[in-house]
Amino acid sequence: MEAPAAPHNPVETRLTVTAPEQMQDLGRRLAKLLRAGDLVLLDGELGAGKTTLTRGLGEGLGVRGAVTSPTFVIARVHPSLGDGPPLVHVDAYRLGGGLDEMEDLDLDVSLPESVVVVEWGEGKVEELTEDRLHVVIHRAVGDTTDEVRHVAVTGLGERWAAVDLTVLSV
Repeated sequence: MEAPAAPHNPVETRLTVTAPEQMQDLGRRLAKLLRAGDLVLLDGELGAGKTTLTRGLGEGLGVRGAVTSPTFVIARVHPSLGDGPPLVHVDAYRLGGGLDEMEDLDLDVSLPESVVVVEWGEGKVEELTEDRLHVVIHRAVGDTTDEVRHVAVTGLGERWAAVDLTVLSV
């Protein structure tokens, strides 16, 4: 019997973002590291900048359509304008259950040829793949005037083991 593969230690970088434009620019830089089959989980308080980051990802991936919060439609597909992967943008905020409730979205079917970004995805979609990028955005809760965000980007699994996430800190 073959032994299971040894798990890869997470790769992580931390950044401070001080304006929405910088969050969007972080998304554009992050897009350069992404490829079809990548799953990105975004977590953070309401108003932390998850959709702003995803807007930058969409720009960096060169996809069609304005990237806006998919809260009321749950998921939006943005086809590529070139030869890159489409962006599937999911908002799991209103979904209560784990992967069972997410199955209706067919993310397992979309994942191999797309970049799938799931806002509020922690605890809901990890079963899709061991290889994923987890982005956590912290902001001062209650202070709506403070634009400072602390961002932790963690790569999990073999896919991210050799990726230098420090290039995001430019």
